[in-house]
Amino acid sequence: MEERDAARKAEDSVSPTLRELAGVLFRQGTLFVGVSVLVFVSAIVYAFAGASYRAHARVLVRRGRADPPVAAQQNAPPDFSRVEVSEEELNSEVELLKDDDVLRRVAQANNLAAHDWLRWLRPHEPEAARLERAAKKLAGRLKVEPIKKTNLIAVSYDSPDPQAAAHVLQSLTGIYLEKHIQVHRPMGQLHFFDVQTEESRRQMEQAEEKLIDFTNQHGVVMAAHQRDLVLQRLDETEANYRQTQVEMSETRRRVEELDAQLSKLPERAVTQIRTADNPELLRTLKASLLDLELKKTQLLTKFEPSHRLVQEIEQQIVQAKGAIAAENLTPVRDETTDRDVNYAWANAELQRARVQITGLEAREATMTAHLAKYRVLARQLGEEAIKQDDLTSSEKAAEENYLLYVKKREIARMGDALDEGGIVNVAIAEQPVVPALPVWPAGPVILVGFFVGLTLGTGVAFAADYIDPALRTPEEVMACLEIPVLASLPQEINRRLSA
Repeated sequence: MEERDAARKAEDSVSPTLRELAGVLFRQGTLFVGVSVLVFVSAIVYAFAGASYRAHARVLVRRGRADPPVAAQQNAPPDFSRVEVSEEELNSEVELLKDDDVLRRVAQANNLAAHDWLRWLRPHEPEAARLERAAKKLAGRLKVEPIKKTNLIAVSYDSPDPQAAAHVLQSLTGIYLEKHIQVHRPMGQLHFFDVQTEESRRQMEQAEEKLIDFTNQHGVVMAAHQRDLVLQRLDETEANYRQTQVEMSETRRRVEELDAQLSKLPERAVTQIRTADNPELLRTLKASLLDLELKKTQLLTKFEPSHRLVQEIEQQIVQAKGAIAAENLTPVRDETTDRDVNYAWANAELQRARVQITGLEAREATMTAHLAKYRVLARQLGEEAIKQDDLTSSEKAAEENYLLYVKKREIARMGDALDEGGIVNVAIAEQPVVPALPVWPAGPVILVGFFVGLTLGTGVAFAADYIDPALRTPEEVMACLEIPVLASLPQEINRRLSA
């Protein structure tokens, strides 16, 4: 028994020959030929009658025009934080291309529901259900995937009609761009900024009217500037007032000093003293002395020197000489007096100082009135300046808001215009065109169908032969029944004998 088992294992381990393989094909010839012919005929029918045409399109996702954010300031800072397109953005665009709403609109635009062959089996089906089924069928034929290491998205669609394939992709790209604009750019900005611009213009006009009414009622044009001018005049007047008080104090002190000085000075003073001899008297005295000396001379001719007459004449001569000497010793003195210069100057300065005090007192009174007036006016203008500044600030704020909303409205209008013109951050890099050749040409399809038919027929034949329980050769009988085979008859001889 062990020897038989070993022999049987050795026979089983021997690989089948080509004859044996061919024998299998001949035994299952009908199945092999049927399957092969069926696959080959199907390939021929598909090559000539069921060819599929594929239209292509490519979408470029780029970091294009960045819409400025809606900010309160006039110029919003641009965002340069990211310049590369992320994988999430590419996947978002892919999902947007496969959006149900986009596919329904494409199916409706190309009337894909009418191409459903089974629609006659559902005559009462609602239009929405047909459109939904057509969109799902479109999603099955549509292939959308990002191209690796690029910013491109490849879109393809297969259809038996090349014109329909191109039209479907053209509709898809157009509807996708509209959807992209709708999703990435919120609508209604232009209307919002129109309303805000009109409201800010109205507020600006109201602020201007309030400012004009305030100016007309209070009679001020620039209250702050006028207040500053009044304060400047007030400072100047206060400085002049203090200077006037200083001058008055000095003048009063000067008056007191001049009064004291006048009390010490004489009103008149000797201006000229003149001394001179009396020529007439001296001439008379000398003439008398000469006469006396002549008389003495005459008497001495007649009398002795001791004579009484001579002595009298000598005494008269001595008296004449004494009178002449006394006259020489006491000349004539002439004194001239006039008003004292220092007294007159002090008196004039005193009068001038008193007049100056009177003027300074009048000036002080005038300046006191002006100071009071300027203080009241400065206080009033200060209050009016505060109110006018508030109104001016409100007017400027309203004007700035108006200009800001005007600019934002223009930006929104430009953004809408650019979006309507297709200037977005995605672009159709490859426009879909009508394919001229099918996805699989007839020749390669027939050739592949031929080899596939042979391969599939061979596989089916071997599979059928493997599951067939019949014993076909003496070796199989001996292996299975373990009894010797005395004789074997071919199948054709059995048919002849039976006939």
